[in-house]
Amino acid sequence: MSGTNQYTMQDPTDQYKQPDINKDQTQPEPGLDAKLEPHADHGEQSYKGLGRLKGRKALITGGDSGIGHAVALAFAREGADVALTYLPEEEVDAQKVVAEVEAVGQKALAVAGDITSEGFCHDLVDEVVDAFGSIDILVNNAGKQVYVENLEDLTSDQFQRTFATNVFAMFWITKAAVPHMRPGASIINTTSIQSYQPSPGLLDYASTKGAITSFTKSLAKMVAGKGIRVNAVAPGPIWTPLQPSHGQPPEKLEKFGESTPLGRAGQPAEVAPAYVFLASQESSYITAEVIGVTGGQHTP
Repeated sequence: MSGTNQYTMQDPTDQYKQPDINKDQTQPEPGLDAKLEPHADHGEQSYKGLGRLKGRKALITGGDSGIGHAVALAFAREGADVALTYLPEEEVDAQKVVAEVEAVGQKALAVAGDITSEGFCHDLVDEVVDAFGSIDILVNNAGKQVYVENLEDLTSDQFQRTFATNVFAMFWITKAAVPHMRPGASIINTTSIQSYQPSPGLLDYASTKGAITSFTKSLAKMVAGKGIRVNAVAPGPIWTPLQPSHGQPPEKLEKFGESTPLGRAGQPAEVAPAYVFLASQESSYITAEVIGVTGGQHTP
């Protein structure tokens, strides 16, 4: 799978093969790339940078695995220094990303902690600014997704922790970061196809993604006068550790992504270019927008 050429014209339906997923594969939350079978493609062999983010400083929440990993790698290959957050139990994944960022000559900073703590979110921003001097790109990507089939089984604790991870942390980190962002800076939030086509069993997760979409559009208008753009990316079914760590029921894993018009799940490497575009000056007249990367399950 890795090594797929992202630059040669080809049929997107089989540019990446549908992952051969063992439906019995499970991981405890939050899930690790290191244990994912089959491994996801983050662009390790295929992504080639063009210097579009040269000299910029990026902070990516949940940058240790999945989409965050692919974005961190792409940003580094485009010339950005990268800070990432992760949970302590994700150390092995975080260190792999750090090594990949440093391998292309960029600075890497990995900060372990729980973004559901407002205090940690403020300390995180301070640590990144102390290390890098500014934050030019903020990617609010960390997310919690746990499938619960029946409403009566969805606990208040899970509902609150999903919102704390996906929405409150985004607010706390963004509020702390904006004073350190210069004109030309970019904020990119990770929403989801679930914001527009919510699935049964993902009530709390889909609700947070709807909130992120609205947050993005409102914040964009709030900070436009500061020269800061705010956009979002809405992925569809992307093969990441989020899925086998209770993000999907086991019976749905085997055919994960096959119902899309392109007929397969996406890879993190296919999502990262949207973040690069929104972070770069190439998207200078784009703010308050959402780019869907959904395999054809289009957003409105």
